[in-house]
Amino acid sequence: MVSTRVIDTARRDGAEPRHVWYTSYGSNTHLDRLTFYLAGGRPPGASRTYPGCRDRRPPAASVPVRLDGALYFATRSPVWAGGRAFYDPEAGGRVLARAHLVTVEQFSDIAAQEMYREPGVDLDLSGVLSSGRAVLGAGRYETLICPGTVDGVPALTFTAPWGVNDVPWVKPSAAYVRYLATGLLGAGGFDGATIASYVANCPGAAGHWTAREVEHLIGRGRPGP
Repeated sequence: MVSTRVIDTARRDGAEPRHVWYTSYGSNTHLDRLTFYLAGGRPPGASRTYPGCRDRRPPAASVPVRLDGALYFATRSPVWAGGRAFYDPEAGGRVLARAHLVTVEQFSDIAAQEMYREPGVDLDLSGVLSSGRAVLGAGRYETLICPGTVDGVPALTFTAPWGVNDVPWVKPSAAYVRYLATGLLGAGGFDGATIASYVANCPGAAGHWTAREVEHLIGRGRPGP
């Protein structure tokens, strides 16, 4: 099993980096799903076509990480027919995630697509790298978070401007849970039982999904080597 990488909570100062660890905690933990943000296209069964990134290469590396904070499911995705994953860095707990090593240009284009913006413009990361948080808008994924660094390279993600207790929780669909959970499994740092228990206890999933049911989904959607 691959060792889970440690997030160094000290943020990087100085010049803007060329690469960052895009730290995914939702469906983009799964490389198949992330590929549509990178290379463009329409995922099977989806109603949305993604334009993709200017640089369509896959991540240079992909590693399992743990974040301080909480994962929860809220709002209702028309793509997934259920709750979306959000990250609250201020809440207690630990979040299982997968960090993809990408260029700043790729991260900017992935973030733009999650924000329903047109990709093609590099984000100004100076604010989030210095303070750990930058609000680009009021939308669901328009708040950038830098929880620290991995091997000296900044880890970046995006989430909502609200916290775990500020919105109603919404049950995630089976398809969404399967992508999230099998993506974490594919990262190599977590076993199926750990992932299943983690997902089943996240707000929005708790009381709707059991660990056994999540393990069954993992078995059906287990990624290849």
